[in-house]
Amino acid sequence: MDIEGQRRSSKFEDRGSGRGGGGGGLPLNALSSIVRLLGVKGTMVIGVIGAGIYFLAPAGVKQALLRALGGSQGSSQSTSGSSGSACQASPTNGKACDFSRAVLASTEDVWAAQFQQGTLPKYGVTPPSTYPDPTLVVFSNSVSTGGCGNATSDVGPFYCPGDHKLYIDPTFYDVMEQRLKAPGDFAQAYVIAHEVGHHVQNLIGATSERPAGETKNQVSVRVELQADCLAGVWGHTAKTSLKIDDSDLKEAVNAAHAIGDDALGHSNASDYTHGTSAQRMRWFRRGFETGDPRKCDTFAVAKYAEL
Repeated sequence: MDIEGQRRSSKFEDRGSGRGGGGGGLPLNALSSIVRLLGVKGTMVIGVIGAGIYFLAPAGVKQALLRALGGSQGSSQSTSGSSGSACQASPTNGKACDFSRAVLASTEDVWAAQFQQGTLPKYGVTPPSTYPDPTLVVFSNSVSTGGCGNATSDVGPFYCPGDHKLYIDPTFYDVMEQRLKAPGDFAQAYVIAHEVGHHVQNLIGATSERPAGETKNQVSVRVELQADCLAGVWGHTAKTSLKIDDSDLKEAVNAAHAIGDDALGHSNASDYTHGTSAQRMRWFRRGFETGDPRKCDTFAVAKYAEL
């Protein structure tokens, strides 16, 4: 993968360093307790796809989660207490920020074309014909969002539908390499593309789908697998411009494997909220091989067991 000569997105905010746990962000142990209410075990899973928690929590639990995070749905949070620059904190952070902006710009180009062409799954809403770009926010320690409360770096990358922004601590790429054993620039790009996938889902109404008879965890799996597939669609379309090759694909597939519920140690399938390693790899590959968002309609799979 090569970002040399590629444009960088202007939809970018560097919030600097918050106050860690004291800036309104939820301590890790408290976050874990709330997450268990939602049927999710382990904070690393949340880190890669935190948006699923916000989207799929029952109303009462969602409000409890937001209150615990220090915010409320639809509220605008202050960014006071932040200082410095997250990107300038280290050369590694600076490289991560530049890379993220390049990937985000590429997703903007891909999804602008898809929305213009109308090549999207249908969910009873009329998607905009002009793709509204999300904003990428980088931060260290803690951050305040405009609609999803406050969070610490412990939750990892996430998408907030309340303000249409993606949030990431640049050091998460180190976490991927060292703790998840998922190194490589295309693995990192997969994370950004997955969160952008949640933005796309929000725009087309996919996150409002509730198949009859399914638990919230099962619906969550459908949402997360679709976001994986949409990330693959981006990769397919950007192959030429970013010089994505087979070794890059291997990095992304390895990352998808690393964050499967079973790979993370979840033994009870009823607790799965993101899909198995095999499912995550399969749906990412489907998007990557076809380049067609309509092939990513996980909600069109009638039987949950056949995902």
